[in-house]
Amino acid sequence: MRSRMSRFVLTGVALGVAVFTPGSWGQVAEHPVLLALSKTDHTLSIVDPVTLKVIAKMPVGPDPHEVIASADGTRAWVSNMLNSQGHELDVLDLVNHKALPSIDTAPMVGLHGLDFQGGKVWFTAQGAKSIGRLDPATGKTEWIMGTGQDFTHLIRVMPDGQTIFVSNAHSASVSIIENREMPPDPTHPAPPGPARRDWFVTTIPTSLGTEGFDISPDWKELWSAAASDGRLWIIDTAQRKVAASIDAKLNGANRLKFTPDGKRVLISILSTGDLFVYDVASRKEIKRVILGKGCAGILMDPDGSRAFVGCTAANYVAVVDLNTLTVTSHLDVGGGPDGLTWAKRP
Repeated sequence: MRSRMSRFVLTGVALGVAVFTPGSWGQVAEHPVLLALSKTDHTLSIVDPVTLKVIAKMPVGPDPHEVIASADGTRAWVSNMLNSQGHELDVLDLVNHKALPSIDTAPMVGLHGLDFQGGKVWFTAQGAKSIGRLDPATGKTEWIMGTGQDFTHLIRVMPDGQTIFVSNAHSASVSIIENREMPPDPTHPAPPGPARRDWFVTTIPTSLGTEGFDISPDWKELWSAAASDGRLWIIDTAQRKVAASIDAKLNGANRLKFTPDGKRVLISILSTGDLFVYDVASRKEIKRVILGKGCAGILMDPDGSRAFVGCTAANYVAVVDLNTLTVTSHLDVGGGPDGLTWAKRP
C-alpha cells in the first residue's frame, strides 16, 4: 500500500479559498464543520457551514465513498470501494489540514460504510462480506465479523458498541448484529464466572437494492428504501422484524436520513435527482423536492434547520431549508460530491 504522505497536499491558499488557521477556530461559532468528498477530484473539503465557504482541501484515495470523523474532530477516515476490491482507508489530519499515511485493511476489501463509536472506526468490507472495527491508536483492525450477505454496504453502531445495523444491498436484507449473553446449554454447563457472551446475527429480508438506511433517534425503528422496487421498509429494532413495507415508489433510492427530532425522513433518489420528505408518524410523503441530478449522500444540520445533499451527477451539494423544504443554495466541493459528515471544531 503506497503512502499518501508523498501526495501533494491541497491547501486553501493554493485553491484561492478562505483559510482558517488551527488557532482561529475559537473565533468562529462552535457549529461543527462540514466534511464533503469529491469522487471526481479525489479530495475531502472542509466547509464552514455558516458561510458555506471551503476552508481547505486534502487529497484522498482513488474511489472515495464515505467519510467519518473522530469525536474530538482531529481525525477523519475515508473509505475507498474500488469495485468492491479497495482496501485503502484514508486518514486525514483535520487540525493541520493534511493527509496522513493510509491504512491497508486487506483482506478486508470493498471498504464502504463507516461509523465512529467508542473511540473506534467501524467499517463495512462489502467485497469480503464482513464488517470490522479498527483501533485508530494502532491503525489495526482488531475485530472482524462476517455477515454472510452480499454487498454489506452501510453501517450504524449503537453507542455501547454492542448492537450493529448493516444493509446488504445485493442480498436484499438488513442485518442486526448483537453481542449478548449466550442462552443456557444443558449439555454443556457454563463454568463459574461471568455469563458467556457471543455475537448473534438476525437477517431480515427486504428488497433488492436495500442500501441507504437510518435509525430513529430513539433507536426504535430502522427505515430503509430499496432502489429496485422503491419499497420503504420499516423495521422494529426491538422485535427484529418488519413493522411495515410500503409501496412508496422510491425507485432508485440511494440514501435515507432522519431529521434530528425524528419527525421526518429524507430519501435521496440517485436516478432522478429528487429528494422525498416523509412524515414518520403517518408514514406518508410530505413533499418531493427537485434537487438536480444523482442525489446521494444526505447530512442533517445538528439544529435541524438544513439538510445537505450531495448531487453527484450535478457536481454540487444542495442546501435544503427544512422549514420551507426549498433549495436555498448550492455548494461547490468539487466534482461528484457524495459522502458527507460533521466534524467537531478541534
